[in-house]
Amino acid sequence: MATIEGRTGPWEMVIGLEVHAQVISNSKLFSGAPTSFGADPNSQVSMVDAAMPGMLPVLNRMCVEQAVRTGLGLKAQINLVSIFERKNYFYADLPQGYQISQYLQPIVGEGTILLDLADGSTKEVGIERLHLEQDAGKSLHDQHPRKTYVDLNRSGVALMEIVSKPDMRSPEEVGAYLHKLRSILRYLGTCDGNMDEGSMRCDVNVSMRRPGEPYGTRCEIKNVNSIRYVQQAIDYEARRQVEILEDGGEIRQETRLFDARKGETRSMRSKEEAHDYRYFPDPDLLPLVLEEDWIAEIKATLPELPDEKKARFMADYGLSSYDAGVLVVERATADFFEAVAKGRDAKLAANWVMGEFFGALNRTSGATLASAPVGAEGLGNLLDLIADGTVSGRIAKEVFEEMWDSGKSAADIVEEKGLKQISDTGALEAIVEGLIAENPEQVQQIRDGNPKVVGWFVGQVMKATQGKANPGLVNQILRQKLEL
Repeated sequence: MATIEGRTGPWEMVIGLEVHAQVISNSKLFSGAPTSFGADPNSQVSMVDAAMPGMLPVLNRMCVEQAVRTGLGLKAQINLVSIFERKNYFYADLPQGYQISQYLQPIVGEGTILLDLADGSTKEVGIERLHLEQDAGKSLHDQHPRKTYVDLNRSGVALMEIVSKPDMRSPEEVGAYLHKLRSILRYLGTCDGNMDEGSMRCDVNVSMRRPGEPYGTRCEIKNVNSIRYVQQAIDYEARRQVEILEDGGEIRQETRLFDARKGETRSMRSKEEAHDYRYFPDPDLLPLVLEEDWIAEIKATLPELPDEKKARFMADYGLSSYDAGVLVVERATADFFEAVAKGRDAKLAANWVMGEFFGALNRTSGATLASAPVGAEGLGNLLDLIADGTVSGRIAKEVFEEMWDSGKSAADIVEEKGLKQISDTGALEAIVEGLIAENPEQVQQIRDGNPKVVGWFVGQVMKATQGKANPGLVNQILRQKLEL
């Protein structure tokens, strides 16, 4: 539990999120217009999206299926009957003057998300509901000094609004929640989670209270589009509210915006309540009735999700909770690790994937898992050379860098550069005996009870062999010769 220490004592954050996740679908929620990102303004707008007179919405079955998949992935209740309603408000980029959404009877009810926190603990956060709704268009304020342009490409795109319970108590917990939710959506293939493209946006509700007291008045921060900004907005807003409360003021329920440049929130408008939107069932759409058999068919196609995959990695591969958690964040990364680890030392595979491989990926501009010059098979072959003693771990790192730069195989690089590890006992014994004879002082230090000097001898052997000697075998020979 995170608290802020004010002048008059501690204050506790109470945080809930409304995440708008754009449904992966080739067409919009109620029209056949395409949904691809980055198209020319107003090039993906049907007459339904533009609210031309007489145009009627037709529900997209794929969007419904994606919402059900998401609900199942969140271990939530799937409601067999749900209702589409009109949420009435005026805005320049809302052509109909209302948004088709769901209010009293959403398609998905309560569920849970398990957070993996930085200290190794876990926390359950409740999901209140998931409902389907249309996105609005986009107002462009930076195209002209005196005019605002409207792009309706996004108008009518299907959104899943995923509403959490007010169960989070710190910016760190909120970050963990958004990372886990995005991971689940990507595993399911229901939303790409690209916050920089606007396909996942977040409204943040923040209130402050004395620990253990009833909830305070909340403020909503609208449309925050990065996890880092969400955390910054919460931190600023919490401190702003504490300052007001400690000065004897009252928090006004309102909607606020986050200014990323200044790192602060500012007032946008007073907070609307449900009655302000005058919800009523959409007369053009019948109630959505789902069959249990269809839901069961969708459930049977769900992939292994992050929590289950993490538990399996720990059980089957002996990985730590931390390592398994890192590897399962993205489905492609988990698959890559399993391909590398198959038939090999899983811990070694995990270390190389998270260490050398991720490091190279991060250093290479534009590189992705799919486009990386070293694939799972190539990395696995390098680990095989470590396992059979062909190369040492240190030499293997040099080989990996050459593989990354040249695209050549590990075996070819080792052969071309003469990097094979020396495991010839006779050759290494001769080097060790020579060093012992040349360094009587160091030998005496060992016999006087300073075994750390053995490491110095190992270093000298590695230096003499240009790093190619098998360090384990060198250590063994030294201990035999020095009678340790």
